[in-house]
Amino acid sequence: MRIGVISTYPPIECGIATYTKYLTDSLLRLEGNEIYIVSQFGGKGEKVYPAFHADDADLADKVFKMMVKFTPDIVHIQHEFGLFGPSQGVNCIPLVYRIKLAGVPVVMTLHSVYEDFSREKKIVTEALMRACDAVIVHEEYQKESILREIGAFDNIRVIPHGAREVEPVPDAKRRIGIDENTKAILLCGYFRPTKGMDRIVRIFPKIAEKVENAVLVIAGKMRSTLYREHRDKFFHLVETSPVRDKIFVLRGQFPQKIFDTIMSSGDVVPMPYLEGSQSGVLAHCLAFGCPVVVSPDVRSLRETVSEVKCGMVAGDDDEFASHITKILKDDEFRAELSDNAREYVREVISWRLIAKKTMDVYGSLTKMPRGQAMYINL
Repeated sequence: MRIGVISTYPPIECGIATYTKYLTDSLLRLEGNEIYIVSQFGGKGEKVYPAFHADDADLADKVFKMMVKFTPDIVHIQHEFGLFGPSQGVNCIPLVYRIKLAGVPVVMTLHSVYEDFSREKKIVTEALMRACDAVIVHEEYQKESILREIGAFDNIRVIPHGAREVEPVPDAKRRIGIDENTKAILLCGYFRPTKGMDRIVRIFPKIAEKVENAVLVIAGKMRSTLYREHRDKFFHLVETSPVRDKIFVLRGQFPQKIFDTIMSSGDVVPMPYLEGSQSGVLAHCLAFGCPVVVSPDVRSLRETVSEVKCGMVAGDDDEFASHITKILKDDEFRAELSDNAREYVREVISWRLIAKKTMDVYGSLTKMPRGQAMYINL
């Protein structure tokens, strides 16, 4: 099948770009697929064609003209409101209709579905739901939210966020410069106020009192220049911490090998998020078997922890401190959480499984032969 994908793509730094990379790599491993990616400017790779900026007024025209050159059998759009410009990415709506008018089925993955919709997001989401042949969401509650808040649609498919099947990097702590005998609390991801990372810096002294060899590893960065003031306040909090000597800050770009090493060094990852839909960081934690402590504010996080038994839910700062302490001190409990996470990846959300489920969606919308027909490259 010839698949057209519209998305951001590495080395662009965003969760959607990373998601698209893992998904398309897995789709290509299935026999007979060919993929062309029309990306925002900045994306690079084989059969990756940068064609637009998010704020282009003629975004729909640019993307459509590039995509139809590849005569795709189906087009899959990776959607987040900010990826398609101002007014909640309204330019994505005419893009979908142009592709549909050309006779090509459109699948869209909605990566930003919350329990409630603002007026503006409701307008855009409803239009996209009506236009697309199939819409993929990652959580059952997201489907329920659309049905409750927007309307009755029968084109919604629930496919979880995928995760890699990987082995932890040996000697990861030593490789990133911390003692192998420490217990590492890992904060990772992009800096923004809704992630609540500052809460963990504030409570870390309490944890350090109870876990003598505990360290806090911070591996984060800003996406472009967003939240610069918040970042500066966060690092001031780090520098003035009474246990500053136990805090390690890792800066710079994190290519895959380095990122995997950082993830492998963590004994627990706190996620005190205030809002969100699903989390790419959580997917990485599951892949590496790193236990998590999450806030109850993000439904997908608390429900995953409850289902998988890969961590604990903390309602306030005291619970974050006590839960993190328990995971660090109880090796048997930590190993159990880790094993549960890795088993869940193997059995439920590995990218090889997610790719097959995605292909099932494609197959239900096209009349392409599913047997021996395939695209070949010579």
